Amino acid sequence: MEQKPLILVTNDDGYQAKGLRKLAELMKSLGEVVVVSTEEVMSAKGHSVTTVPSMKVRLEEVSAGCRKYVCNGTPVDCVKIGYQWILDRKPDIVVSGINHGTNASTNVIYSGTMAAAIEASMDGIKAVGFSLDSYESDADFDHLDEYIIAITKDVLENGLPDGICLNVNFPKRSEEPIKGIKICRQAKGKWIEVFNGGQSEQGGTCLWQGAEFVYEDEGDDTDFSAMKNNYVSIVPTQFDLTARQYFDEMSRFVHIKNKK
Repeated sequence: MEQKPLILVTNDDGYQAKGLRKLAELMKSLGEVVVVSTEEVMSAKGHSVTTVPSMKVRLEEVSAGCRKYVCNGTPVDCVKIGYQWILDRKPDIVVSGINHGTNASTNVIYSGTMAAAIEASMDGIKAVGFSLDSYESDADFDHLDEYIIAITKDVLENGLPDGICLNVNFPKRSEEPIKGIKICRQAKGKWIEVFNGGQSEQGGTCLWQGAEFVYEDEGDDTDFSAMKNNYVSIVPTQFDLTARQYFDEMSRFVHIKNKK
């Protein structure tokens, strides 16, 4: 009997998030599912890991075709613990999400959802991060089923280049159906923060941060443009940050010598 694919599911919105439950349910149609999720919301934790104190992991739920574990660490911790401690073999794929909120553009740098996928790809495991352009806790994910199943199935069957994972972002549900998929580059953009402060009872200053994301890229080949026009965006994403295109320009530094 052929062994079913082993699918590790994680997220950064916590184990009770609707997007996680949706993704785990969809994955059950493709293989054996093990969920290792964060105890609390870990949005914008990026690629952080827990070093101290010790982490706690518990088996939260067992159902047909799925085991769910909860960890009080970060999304990256969940991936590491998932395939190094809980599973008896490496998963065939890691899927992260479905994130409540877009991870398009430079959001990928801050994203715990994508950090989990990137961590898996660093260790040679196929990985995909799924995000929806809606921050609502009760967001509608039902228009994504066909695309999530198709993308995951394709990666399982055809693989990905070494060191590459997929950053998949979906537009929020509208009256019109999704038009299709576009392979994109990540748009340029940044968070503009506003800090408000007040005196702490213990002394010092307390700061509250508000922020707005601003896109600075009007290109029609970006993830932002794809979602804006009701397409699914797929950005091939890598952990190697080397800017190889600037090697020649940077060679001027080779000629700098230490002064005696």
